[in-house]
Amino acid sequence: MRPVLLLFLIFVLPAAALSKEKPPIVHRIPLPPRPDFSAVDWLIGEWSGETDEKSPKGELNLTVSYDLDQRYMVFREQISLATTPNLPETKETWLGIMSSDRPGGYTFRLFSDTGFISRYRVTVEGGNVTLSPEGGEQPPPGWLFRRLYQRADVNAIAETVQVAPPDKPFFEYYSARLTRKAAPQAAAPPPNK
Repeated sequence: MRPVLLLFLIFVLPAAALSKEKPPIVHRIPLPPRPDFSAVDWLIGEWSGETDEKSPKGELNLTVSYDLDQRYMVFREQISLATTPNLPETKETWLGIMSSDRPGGYTFRLFSDTGFISRYRVTVEGGNVTLSPEGGEQPPPGWLFRRLYQRADVNAIAETVQVAPPDKPFFEYYSARLTRKAAPQAAAPPPNK
C-alpha cells in the first residue's frame, strides 16, 4: 500500500497543484486611435506638372500615399528647376511623413537627399494646406522653407514654395500647377484556352 501512496503523492498531487495555477497574464498595449486625414485626403495620388511663368523653369513629380495601416501619409517629390540669374540649378528629391499629433492636427517631417531633415506644423483651411517651418533635426542653417498646397479641383493642385534666407523675409521660390496622373488601367485577363 505504501508504494501506491508514494506514487499517488509523486504524480497526482503535483498535477492537481498545477491545475490550480492562475492563467498566464496577457499584456496588451492600447493602440492610439487611427488619425483622421479626411481634411487632406484629396492629396492622395500621383501628381506631375511644371512651374508657372514667374518661377524658374522646372518640373515636379509628387506622390502622396497612406502607409502603415493608414496611420501616416507619405509624400515623395522630385523637383528639377533651371538656373536663373539669382538661383542655381536645383535637383532635389525628398520624402515627407505626415502624422497626427492631436485630433485634427498634423506634423510633417521632411527628409531631403541633400541631407537636411526639417519639421513643419501643418495648417489646413478648406482646400489649403500650409507647411510652416518648426526646425528639425538638421534643417538648412538659418534658412526657412514654407510649402503651400492649394486644391484647384479634383485633378489639379497648386504647389508654392516660399523661402526666407537668414534674417530676411520670405519670397516665392517657385509655384507650380500639378495635375493628377490617370490611374493605370488594369491589365486584361489572359484568354481562356
